Amino acid sequence: MGDLDVVVVGGGIVGLATAWALHEAHPRLRAAVLEKEPRVGCHQSGRNSGVLHSGIYYRPGSLKARLCVAGRADMVAFCRRYGVAHEVCGKVIVATTADEAGALRGLNERGVANGVRNVLIDAAGLRALEPEVTGLAALHVPETGIADYPGVCATLMRLLVAAGVEVRCATAVRAIAERGDGVVLAAGAEEWRARWVVTCGGLQSDLLARSTCADDGVRIVPFRGEFYALDPARRGLVRNLVYPVPDPRFPFLGVHLTRTIGGEVHAGPNAVLGLAREGYSWGAVRPREVLDLLAWPGLRRLARRYWREGVREVRRSLSKRAFTASLQRLVPAVRAQDLRPAPAGVRAQAVDASGTLLDDFAFAESARCVHVVNAPSPAATAALPIGRLVVERLARRF
Repeated sequence: MGDLDVVVVGGGIVGLATAWALHEAHPRLRAAVLEKEPRVGCHQSGRNSGVLHSGIYYRPGSLKARLCVAGRADMVAFCRRYGVAHEVCGKVIVATTADEAGALRGLNERGVANGVRNVLIDAAGLRALEPEVTGLAALHVPETGIADYPGVCATLMRLLVAAGVEVRCATAVRAIAERGDGVVLAAGAEEWRARWVVTCGGLQSDLLARSTCADDGVRIVPFRGEFYALDPARRGLVRNLVYPVPDPRFPFLGVHLTRTIGGEVHAGPNAVLGLAREGYSWGAVRPREVLDLLAWPGLRRLARRYWREGVREVRRSLSKRAFTASLQRLVPAVRAQDLRPAPAGVRAQAVDASGTLLDDFAFAESARCVHVVNAPSPAATAALPIGRLVVERLARRF
């Protein structure tokens, strides 16, 4: 065995960043990236809001906090170096009730603890930044930005290929067998052999992890996030990025309005249980995947705990009026006729057997494999340091 030193499974932004970190740290290693889709960055990497997150939301000391803060700076530097479109435009997190205004102070403290620059502002200060946004107070986070993440993926792929790393698309990994002297992968029509393997499978990450690790009860639950785009004539309602105060029980940030690097303004996403791991619409249903989730106790426990919130999300998915009402809490001038359908995304959210949403990035390791198990938002922002962390974990085996 030993056709390759390392195979990275998954050509999303985390997989590509991991392969790039591996090349930078160990340029002599022979490596390849295997991606099941016809091109890189097809799923979470190419179907997100394009936000460069600051790191303000995450528990101090957590991987999300540390890697997001470092990753934002790294991603800005990467985009500048390689000419990828990006902008550090800032955002506001808006409190529309007294309780939310109190929660803003907690977010401010968390941001300070994470080393994120942010400023509490009153209603007048909010109007100065976002004239059409209504709120009692807000947190201004000037370090937040937007980026062309598909462009980042394309650039990473170009750099890897130029460095001699093969990036093979349309090559789905069907099986991974770990042996004493290496790993055998059945992928595409071929058998691949490597000394070590890293998987960055996103929506398939738990399945890949269980190929070499004991089942720890964690499953990926797909949550579809649906977006609208503001009519071009109404884009002036939002200057940059406008967020609500998030519910601290969930890793989701709520329906918000974000200017994209292409000049559009997107509104969303909500969080509806997907009927397939890659289910980007209500019509995308894979019965076997649905039955597997329904048979799993973790989903039932999650549903019992949060069924009211789930009903609200489904209502917002099925009713444009309900979706519009959630936006009007932030921007009262938004009307239903201002909203045009935009491509949906699916968040790969890891949930444990107790029905608890995993809040932090998570990994699983076996003798010759490192699996990225949970890497939802802000993984695009944090991709470069996530890649370095994975390589550090892998290098313990060299």
